[in-house]
Amino acid sequence: MIGPDQAATFERCMAVGGVALFGADTVYGLACDPDTDEAVQRLYAIKGRRPDKPAAVLLFSLELALAAMPELGPRTVAALEGLLPGAVTLLLPNPARRWPLACGPDPETLGLRVPALGPAAAGLAAVRWPILQSSANLAGGPEARRLQDVPAAVRDGVDLVLDAGDLDGTASTVVDLRRFEEGGTWAVVREGALATTCVAATLDGLTA
Repeated sequence: MIGPDQAATFERCMAVGGVALFGADTVYGLACDPDTDEAVQRLYAIKGRRPDKPAAVLLFSLELALAAMPELGPRTVAALEGLLPGAVTLLLPNPARRWPLACGPDPETLGLRVPALGPAAAGLAAVRWPILQSSANLAGGPEARRLQDVPAAVRDGVDLVLDAGDLDGTASTVVDLRRFEEGGTWAVVREGALATTCVAATLDGLTA
């Protein structure tokens, strides 16, 4: 169970450039401050992940996400309001090049997550800090739905561990919204915890 005290410790870990292992809504993840180069390098090294691969930026409320990206147009904002919080990662246009360390080779595309927290992770709703987030596995390995499923090498490499019990175990669905504002075009890049039919039910209604 992640309560207020653990959430405050999580924020302090981010503030000092640490790397945390935590559970949210889909699979266990690694987190660090998205603007601290050393922390991002450590997170990638713990996973054995290539440093040129993009990660997501996660915020723990839709309000924070919308405030962080005021340049988003009204149709895209409506899409976020329809899909978030939820088990999706949204690829968004990022003309301001926010959080470039998370964007890999394309700084004008940002992957955004706002998780739908279950009761065991509810304390994380108090976290105001944006985080760079990647699944808590070795690169190419299976994702973890329980803390004990996270490889020992990953658990031993982090500064903080937050146990949120058993999660769904299916990674988020990745939805490309980069051209949604202009033409209503969207695509599912990776189907995961949220079915494509559910995504379509939300997004197609915004373009009718």
